[in-house]
Amino acid sequence: MTETAPAKKEKSSSSPSQGRRARGDGKPLNAPPAHDPHVKTAETFDKRYAYSIIGLMAAMVMTVMYVEGMLTPSLPQIQGDFGVDYGQVSLVLSAYLITGVALSPIAGKLGDVYGKKRVLSVVLIIYTIAVSVTGFSPNFEFMVASRAVQGVGLTVFPLAMSLVREEFPREMIPKAQGLLSGLFGAGFAVSLPLGAFVSNNWGWRFTYHSAIPVVAIIAILSIIYIRESPYRRPDAYVDYLGAAFLAGSLTSIVLALSQGSVWGWTKYNAASLLGIPIGVPQLFILGGLLLVPTLLVEVYQHRRGKEVILEPRLLGMRNVLVVNLVITVAGFGMFLGFQALTFRLADPTQVGGFNLDTFHIGLSFIAFAIPMLIFAPAAAFMVTKYGTKPLTIIGSIVGAVGFLLVTQTATLVQTLAAMFVMGAGLAVLNASVINLLVLTVEPREMGLATSMNATFRNMGSSLGAPLAGSIMSAYSTQLVYPLPPPAPPLVVPFPDSTAFLYIFVIAAVTMLMAGVVAIFAKEILGRRADRATLASDEKRDALAAPEGGGGHAEKETRTVSGPVA
Repeated sequence: MTETAPAKKEKSSSSPSQGRRARGDGKPLNAPPAHDPHVKTAETFDKRYAYSIIGLMAAMVMTVMYVEGMLTPSLPQIQGDFGVDYGQVSLVLSAYLITGVALSPIAGKLGDVYGKKRVLSVVLIIYTIAVSVTGFSPNFEFMVASRAVQGVGLTVFPLAMSLVREEFPREMIPKAQGLLSGLFGAGFAVSLPLGAFVSNNWGWRFTYHSAIPVVAIIAILSIIYIRESPYRRPDAYVDYLGAAFLAGSLTSIVLALSQGSVWGWTKYNAASLLGIPIGVPQLFILGGLLLVPTLLVEVYQHRRGKEVILEPRLLGMRNVLVVNLVITVAGFGMFLGFQALTFRLADPTQVGGFNLDTFHIGLSFIAFAIPMLIFAPAAAFMVTKYGTKPLTIIGSIVGAVGFLLVTQTATLVQTLAAMFVMGAGLAVLNASVINLLVLTVEPREMGLATSMNATFRNMGSSLGAPLAGSIMSAYSTQLVYPLPPPAPPLVVPFPDSTAFLYIFVIAAVTMLMAGVVAIFAKEILGRRADRATLASDEKRDALAAPEGGGGHAEKETRTVSGPVA
């Protein structure tokens, strides 16, 4: 009784007009949080520290984008250095993403248990070590393995986003998220040409070498300067088993897609592992079978009251489910298109490419990065007025148009214009849809929610790159280069126009699918949310009236209570 009365009093003292914007569960966006002194308001938040954290995150994003950004234009160079095909070289991207799938929910949950700043510090140290050794890779297998360890870097973003979320008042979160999204565009715009220039002149290995001191400095500054999150859940369950099964399933499927063109899609004994013959069919079957224990473990642990990777309680919230599906589909289409664009820019003009070197490939991707820098912050400001759903749908349509335009381009300028349209669409989509997540869940659950969102994003991205590689290997043409006798002529395969057509059309369809999924979200911002908030408040008041509001007050108290360090 002593706990429920204040919650009831607080609710009765706020009128529906105070909640001008609604969360995904119907609560007013700017409703005062009961019994939670750690939630920042316009009067209590530390403006200098909050914006300093944004600046540090900007440096972190720029550094990671520099390391990762140089890989995309360097893929043809890496392929040539190690003598692998289009499908195999996609493992450089996929190994990184698969590790991110497994570790993002683990890191997010560990952040809830031990503190987000503490876990972020450990992640940055591991990432620094992985970046340091990747540039010395003696063979392709070592590089794939080191890239897998480097995938821990993907956990930086959900942890950082959670920390940023806690430092800003609720009404300022959309702008802060938009600023972070814009920083991704800035990271691409700076890192792509810089990384490509270094890679083109001194090789892709030196790009890693040059990043080592910068990554180390960022890690040290983060450890020293970032404050620990006040939200802790020391009794939270860490779903290691579910993460292992999910990572195993994705690894098998990605390996099958990557090795299909080398081993043969129907060959059962293409290789051996511990004396057991393996091939693409077995890998696909294994990937599918591992989904069964994944789901069984998730269901079993959830029934025991444990929080799992694919948390049914959060996924039961409409906005959380919608965001995760949109991010999965959009990530799949983006990496599918990126892989194809890189090789089309690098391929000889005889097969429809533009014959660009690594540096000019990086410069070309600025056409994709600049609109992210422009439209992501713009979308963040517009989303509070027009809502998240319209902008998410518009972003998906614009992105789809960009991918379709690439199928019709014949010159480099036309291709760059299409890439600009792609970047604009993806920028608006990402900056809008993330607000559906961060404004729906409670702050103490932000680590779990954002890490689960990263898991879905990485799942889609990890499948996009190898599928593009498989299509490019399946639909190819050959160029014959004569060599001085008595050497035989050199025959080199390149993807043909059919491969690029299929890839870009599939990417466009996935972007449209993301927009269709967004239609089912519950609006949390803008005019539509105003009407939904008033109706929701009236309905809750009517339901609570017969019981005097006691039941509702208890629900409110449970929402904001819990262990806080």
